[in-house]
Amino acid sequence: MTFSTSRAGAAAGPAAGREPAVKPGKTAAGPEFGALAQASILIVDDEPGMRNFLVRTLAPRCKLVDEAADTDQASRKLDSNRYDVVILDNIMPGKNGVDWLAEQRAVGFFADAILITAYADLDTAIQALRAGAADFVLKPFRSNQILNAVARCLDRVRLQRENYVLRYALRASSDRTFLRDNLIGQSAATLRVRETIARVARLPTSVLLTGASGTGKEVAARSIHSLSDRADKPFVPVNCAAIPPEMIEAELFGHIKGAFTGADSGREGLFLYAHGGTLFLDEIGELPLPMQSKLLRVLEDRRVRPVGSEREVPVDLRFIFATNAELQKEVEKGRFRADLFYRLNVMQIHLPLLKDRGDDVQELAAIFMSKLSTQLGMPPVPIDASVRAALASYDWPGNVRELRNLIERTLILGAFPDDFAGPRNDGQSAPADSLAELERRHILGVLKEVNGNREEAARRLGISRKTIDRKCALWDV
Repeated sequence: MTFSTSRAGAAAGPAAGREPAVKPGKTAAGPEFGALAQASILIVDDEPGMRNFLVRTLAPRCKLVDEAADTDQASRKLDSNRYDVVILDNIMPGKNGVDWLAEQRAVGFFADAILITAYADLDTAIQALRAGAADFVLKPFRSNQILNAVARCLDRVRLQRENYVLRYALRASSDRTFLRDNLIGQSAATLRVRETIARVARLPTSVLLTGASGTGKEVAARSIHSLSDRADKPFVPVNCAAIPPEMIEAELFGHIKGAFTGADSGREGLFLYAHGGTLFLDEIGELPLPMQSKLLRVLEDRRVRPVGSEREVPVDLRFIFATNAELQKEVEKGRFRADLFYRLNVMQIHLPLLKDRGDDVQELAAIFMSKLSTQLGMPPVPIDASVRAALASYDWPGNVRELRNLIERTLILGAFPDDFAGPRNDGQSAPADSLAELERRHILGVLKEVNGNREEAARRLGISRKTIDRKCALWDV
């Protein structure tokens, strides 16, 4: 918590319950307050003069400024609107600001609060801190002081959210060097996907991305976001299969303090962190059934209720979903809600297999070779004619992810694996094999490298463990 004051003697205030008017002064022209442009502010003060001053100070700079004359009116506004910052007077008739703030935190209020007061005693400061106030501005104050306090809150929250989203993305992603923001390739299949993305990106429509694992669904999702009018807002990727079922509601919706064992403090969820931007829910077919009904309600109402909260919070989101499962079959088996499927399946974009993308594999291999050699600090390995032929003929069960892993393994070894392609040790070219034989040799070669660890082999190849098991059973390995 910070304390803002215009002079050392500002801590002294009148003995009466009414607080002094704001100190006259010009609005600061020096500091930049760009963060305020998209902010929604709620002012809670029983003095009309103070509310009027704050509205005149903030309204020209902020997206929305609401005011409430008492805590009851403020509570009703919180029930129907979402605010980034609440500016709260402490001494008011009926209920003081600190007590009201503590009550709101307990029922699901996450926005920053700035307490304004003429009384700067230690007890008030401690109570404000415990209630969750982010700043403490002493009366009398100038316009620039309240503007600076609001800007600090907005910057702090932005940095917190960006930090959390980045850390979450790093935990959720097993491939940090993947070309996530570019849909590479000039094949007819890739051009069709790119054209569809360009048509749908600027619309608010939810998008369902389908295709096998490793075909680039997150790449397509990021492309949609970057071409939309939300490009400068957060893009939050969530792998539904990577979150334990017992934690997924708290991760998505957030929770209040004490909502469950270990919830020592309240926290906004990924829905709220993505507010204004795009939420990408990958592996949506893995979402537990109870969460499917909650997601359906969010899609219909655009409101979320944090775990343990009594209040629903409005959110402004663009949803993109992805799955490598056939959701229609999952519906028939009772593992996916039919009403949610029809709600998701407004605009579907299918990502083609790498083997169906023609010469894209050559372009991708060259790009991966360049990027990964720089990242690993190793010299690039030439991609000669025999390697290009093998790249073109291989079936790529792990799609683009498998190709990327092959290039990384090649850089580590200093040459393409003998069981894949390229010149042999005796200088003879590898004979042309069937696609099935190339696939068998490559998978068995990776299994040999990891001493038979199928889980690790699946990770390196970018395919599922079930695929490895099925192939090994077929080959009687």
